[in-house]
Amino acid sequence: MNEQMEAHESPAVESAEGSESPAVAGVSGAERSADETAASVPESELEAPAPPSGAPVPRTRNAEDWMSGIQWLSSTVVLAVFVITFLAQAFQIPSQSMEKTLLIGDYLLVDKVHYAEGGIWNSLLPYSPIHRGDIIVFRYPVQPTQHFVKRVIGIPGDRLHLYRGNVFVNGKAIDDSAFAIHKSQQFDSYRDNFPAGNYISPEVNSRWWVEMHNVVHQGEIVVPPGKYFVMGDNRDESLDSRYWGFVPRENIIGRPFLIYWSVRRPETTASDGKLERLLYTLVHLPEDARWDRTFRLVR
Repeated sequence: MNEQMEAHESPAVESAEGSESPAVAGVSGAERSADETAASVPESELEAPAPPSGAPVPRTRNAEDWMSGIQWLSSTVVLAVFVITFLAQAFQIPSQSMEKTLLIGDYLLVDKVHYAEGGIWNSLLPYSPIHRGDIIVFRYPVQPTQHFVKRVIGIPGDRLHLYRGNVFVNGKAIDDSAFAIHKSQQFDSYRDNFPAGNYISPEVNSRWWVEMHNVVHQGEIVVPPGKYFVMGDNRDESLDSRYWGFVPRENIIGRPFLIYWSVRRPETTASDGKLERLLYTLVHLPEDARWDRTFRLVR
C-alpha cells in the first residue's frame, strides 16, 4: 500500500505519508481524485458496481442459447448441402414412362456415389461402371436443367435396334419381360421398328434426327464412346433415346436405390390452388398413400 502511494506526487498523498492514524488516512483518501483512488487499488480487488435495484440483469444465457442454436442450424445446413451435393438426393416421379418399376407419386433417394467419377476419390469410394439394365438419373441432354430417369439399354460400342417393340442388342433379343410393359394396342413404325421406321415421329428432336443418320449402320444404332442409349420401362409411353438421342456420361447423376414414400395422384382436383391441393393431400393421405411401396428398393 505504501509503495503505491509513493508512486504519486500530489500534495494529498504526501500529507498522508506522515500519518499513522487510519482515520486521518481515510480523510486524506476522501480528498483524492477519483483517478488517483483507482490507481491506488490493486486490479485484483476491483469489482463491478452492483446494479441499482430494479435494473434489468443482462441475459447472457439467452445469448448463449441463441449462439448454440445458430451453430446447430449452420451445421445442419452444411451437412445437408454435403449430402445433396456428394452422396444422395431426393427426386419425385412425375410421369408414367417408368411404369411398372416406378410410378407417378414415388419419392426416390438417388445414390450419387455409385456411378460418380472423382479422380483420386476412385480409390476411396465404391464407384462402379454402368451396365445394361441399370436405372439411372441424368440431366436431360436437350434441357440439362431437367432430370430424367430411364433404364440403360445400350452401352458404348453396342449395336441395337427394335423390331415390333422387341429390343435386340448385338444381334440378340433381350429378355425384358421382368420390367418392360407395352400398353398401346396401336403399332407405331418409328417407335416399334426403330431405327428402321418408315416415317419420322413429330416428337423426335430435330438435332437427333440429323445425328442419328451418322450412327446407324446396317439398320442398327451404334452407341458412341462415352454415351448411353436409354429407354423407359413403359415402352409405348416413354420419350427416350429413340426421340432425343444418347445420354453423355457426364450427364449421369446416379441411380435410384430407395422409394422412401409413395402416394397416388388424383387425376382431377376441385381447384388448382396449392392450398387446396395440400388440404386434399392431408385429408386423403391414409387412402392415397401406397404403404406397400414405402422403403422399397429400386431394381
